[in-house]
Amino acid sequence: MSPTQEFLIKDEKVYSGALSCRGCAWSLLARHLSSILGDNTVYVVPACCFSIISGPYPLNGLKGNIVHTVFAGASATATGVRAALDRQGKADTTVVVLAGDGGTFDIGLQALSGAAARGENILYVVNNNGAYMNTGIQTSTATPYGAVTTTNPGGGYKRTWPKDLMGIIAAHNLPYAATCSLAYLDDLRRKVRKAADTRGFRLLMVDGPCPPGHKTDPALSISIARLAVETKLFPLFEIERQRYTLNYIPDKEVPVTECLKYQGRFKHLFNEENGYILEEIQEHADHYWRQLQTKAELSWNGKEKEKT
Repeated sequence: MSPTQEFLIKDEKVYSGALSCRGCAWSLLARHLSSILGDNTVYVVPACCFSIISGPYPLNGLKGNIVHTVFAGASATATGVRAALDRQGKADTTVVVLAGDGGTFDIGLQALSGAAARGENILYVVNNNGAYMNTGIQTSTATPYGAVTTTNPGGGYKRTWPKDLMGIIAAHNLPYAATCSLAYLDDLRRKVRKAADTRGFRLLMVDGPCPPGHKTDPALSISIARLAVETKLFPLFEIERQRYTLNYIPDKEVPVTECLKYQGRFKHLFNEENGYILEEIQEHADHYWRQLQTKAELSWNGKEKEKT
């Protein structure tokens, strides 16, 4: 995946200044997403970091229409917005949900599943930063195994594996879903365009660097996001009607510790007592990667792979 000039933004669709933390993924994601989708877009935003970053009414961080909604109702609200626009003959207007992992993996999952099952013509974008960062870094079902949040009792850490959202989404037999990283902008922008050009319910899950929640240096956000891909903690792939395509295969094996060591939420794992947890995380990442490889091979067995 060679770098290109494709990711250069020529027409900004966000206003200058932001309420985001330094090194936050949300502002960069919004810039690139909106630069592709353009002005003819309605953004539906449930309770999440971006509902604060975009600003309370009448402020608006995006040069587009934003509908703020409740935590659990993003997909339901977007369904209503879509129906109203279609009734007005505005079928070409894109309806986009901008949600965090709390409003997607947890509180918003039922409405998301319903909209996906109905095939609503909505683009759902989830910024996965692995916790309820906006309300104090509480654990979500996207929180990685071994990570510390403010809701781990007794100074502990999360002892369960994160929910496989992409596996759940694949089970809905959607026309398009993909994972994206801000460290690979050409790949991200290509997937946004592809999702925008596809009808039906589509979902993009973006790895979301969060310096306060991940306890990282804001200057390292993109470097850590790149390591997440290189270590296979956050693989880049697409799913089209349950057909998988791997978009990036690392040139060499990079252990997960190379990514985790920069994140303060994992610092307690780097000792003799908890070292076995790092081994478990490595095994889990390797196993998931092998599953993806198998699915991709089965998807394209005897067929020419799509040129990406």
